[in-house]
Amino acid sequence: MTDTPQQTSHPVPPEERTWWKESVVYQIYPRSFADSDGDGIGDIPGIIERLDHVADLGVDVIWLNPVYESPQRDNGYDISDYRSIHHEYGTMADWEELLAQVHDRDMRLVMDLVVNHTSVDHEWFQRSRRGDPEYEDYYIWREGDGDGPPNNWESFFGGSAWTYDEERGEYYLHLYDESQPDLNWRNPAVRRDIFDTMEWWLEKGIDGFRMDVINLLSKAPGLPDGDPDSEWVGAEHFVDGPRILDYLEAMDEQVLSNYDILTVGEMPQLTVERAREYAGEDGPLDMAFHFQHTKLDYDGQKRWSVGDWDLPELKEIARRWHDGLDDEGWNALYWENHDQPRVVSRYGDPEAYRRESATLLGTYILTRSGTPYVYQGQELGMTNAQWEDRESLADVDARRTARELLDSEQYDTFEEIADIVGYRSRDNARTPMQWDDSEHAGFTEGDPWLQVNTNYEQVNVADAREGDSVTKYYQSLIDLRNEYDAFVYGTYSDLHPHHERLAAYTQTLEHPDGRVSERMLSVLNFSDKTATVDLSTTIEDADLLLSNYDRDTIGPTRDHEPYEARIYRLE
Repeated sequence: MTDTPQQTSHPVPPEERTWWKESVVYQIYPRSFADSDGDGIGDIPGIIERLDHVADLGVDVIWLNPVYESPQRDNGYDISDYRSIHHEYGTMADWEELLAQVHDRDMRLVMDLVVNHTSVDHEWFQRSRRGDPEYEDYYIWREGDGDGPPNNWESFFGGSAWTYDEERGEYYLHLYDESQPDLNWRNPAVRRDIFDTMEWWLEKGIDGFRMDVINLLSKAPGLPDGDPDSEWVGAEHFVDGPRILDYLEAMDEQVLSNYDILTVGEMPQLTVERAREYAGEDGPLDMAFHFQHTKLDYDGQKRWSVGDWDLPELKEIARRWHDGLDDEGWNALYWENHDQPRVVSRYGDPEAYRRESATLLGTYILTRSGTPYVYQGQELGMTNAQWEDRESLADVDARRTARELLDSEQYDTFEEIADIVGYRSRDNARTPMQWDDSEHAGFTEGDPWLQVNTNYEQVNVADAREGDSVTKYYQSLIDLRNEYDAFVYGTYSDLHPHHERLAAYTQTLEHPDGRVSERMLSVLNFSDKTATVDLSTTIEDADLLLSNYDRDTIGPTRDHEPYEARIYRLE
């Protein structure tokens, strides 16, 4: 690994800069980050105790998963009170101290916004099910169709998207778990209450929102049946619905535009064309998460399956999004989050080349234009865990899928489905953070709420402070990104889009008159075999800036070792 150059190169003038474009975001899943009181559940004081680890990486923003009051049926994404802190995570005073500590370290704090649905325990829903005139229209209620639900829409977690409520005598819509009823955004009172809540948090000093499934707010009038053969039945009537832009533009006009903040929307089934509407130059949001690159290892369109993936398809997705949002939007770059299994176990090699593939995958998101997101433990090269039985799973989606598979005639034992369910479960991203090689990986002095990955003695923060670790490489990547504007504002160009093993791309920054200010080259071998790419026709002088192998200098056309990543500055 070579040292990052010390010179500063900032050809982009101050008036064209945007802080959230230049930021690296670190995502914290509170339940699994650090436990301060020994109850086995991560909490806000635990985050404060471990905050220097995050700051030392060099990141600029922390995205905090939900810490609001919740019965925790979906680990906090079922909110029962938007303006209070769940007791297992601490108090509002603890949260205020966290915000102060984050700001003291010159970082910013982005909160999760979950407003497509609430918990059934929320006061709004309780009053709505009782028919309280003020709240009866806060959710989407319908009478059944004969002896069944109002339409054939499905929950993302499987089964009908409708549940019959005995007290109200009607069905309510829930696109996710039955404990998460969808809010009725057609009701202006709902929008007013949500906007007031957002403003309440912004006035407390937060620096933005990550918006959960935000493109599902608008449902088609009449709630018609969906295509029964589609991947998510009914999606054509609630993904990017008819009034979604109206709702988001009102949110921007009444709340977001009054603050200098970061906004990113999680958007299922998002296309480049729709992304330009949501997060284009005049769009209501700054950027959006899409999922196209996270589905490469599906077998067909089946989420609960494991298939082969190929590099040219990944590169085509990257090209399509970079080209599609060029000058009209901004990319959000990520591999992992609380819903995605560990990327080293998916697109790398968790055994023979864990460090090499973890650092290569980090290089891929930190050397392209867009705002990179790093999920807790990704900077360690954490891997998927091993799940011995259905009882060891906490993910409601994985447990339901395991139950359905075992209830079918196709499988008899969990062992037969462990490879599928274990590979895809969201629990892989939620195993406790691995701080050291002590019991429970230093996460807690009690019994952890979810099993610790068995490799914690070899993969942990304490060990990463020594030697040539994944964490140190991430620090070097972030330092390099801060040195060169081309990584942030440059134009992306794929030099060999059809190469089966290597990704070779440039990031070029130009002056308005067309003169090149900076041109960076990244060459990454996404395989466990030695690979070569011919760059002689496009590359002349190249200075090696960083590699995940021990290199002083080597040309870009020389053989690349398994999962080797190299970054060059071109003259």
